Amino acid sequence: MTYYFLIPVFNESLNLATLAENIIPLYPNHHKFYIFVDDGSTDQTIPLLHSLFAGGNVKVIEKEANIGPGDSFNRGFEWILDHSNDDEDIIITMEGDNTSDISILPHMIKISEMGYDLVLASAYAQGGGFEKTSLIRKIISFFANMLFRAFFNIKVLTLSSFYRVYKITLIKSIKIEYNSIIREKGFICMLEILIKAIHVHAKIIEVPMMLKSDQRKGKSKMKIITNTLSYLRFLLSFKA
Repeated sequence: MTYYFLIPVFNESLNLATLAENIIPLYPNHHKFYIFVDDGSTDQTIPLLHSLFAGGNVKVIEKEANIGPGDSFNRGFEWILDHSNDDEDIIITMEGDNTSDISILPHMIKISEMGYDLVLASAYAQGGGFEKTSLIRKIISFFANMLFRAFFNIKVLTLSSFYRVYKITLIKSIKIEYNSIIREKGFICMLEILIKAIHVHAKIIEVPMMLKSDQRKGKSKMKIITNTLSYLRFLLSFKA
């Protein structure tokens, strides 16, 4: 059984040392593999990844152009499907900027082991919340979540968080059902794969998380206007 850590990165050189310190010591008695998908970084992200994770089971997938996190996740999931040999494997996806609360990961994995196909870390679940996040981002995120939850009849509260634990059998089911895992290139990809998981009758649960934006060095890679427009386009294309 392998724990695959799938992490998209883009110009994260300021955050990688802390990320390595946080995740390398986890689960020393388990077989782990780190998959980083670089989205065309122009800083020292790629050499730092090779240096910080040297000697471990690591794969750095490089892209020459900045295409988006959806493309990165899709490439990473596909790589894992090609290399996994056990249906008990799990995939842990998270942000590369240290805003994912590592302290709740053992709880997420234990819940996954109880039979859940997808465990979501949610700032909206009772007990979760935001730290150092702008008011405008909170407002946009709240109303976008509310709209899409109503339109797609989604019961969970968070739609866009990268921080999740997937059973590999769920990713296989999505690939079989749709002939693709993720098509969307941008941040809307998290909603896309969630909808697909619901349609293949995945057992889904969310756990509370504090989103700690103050742990990030540098600016967020999410552009509010671009992301809002992508959500609207996704909604319109679905209706069509």
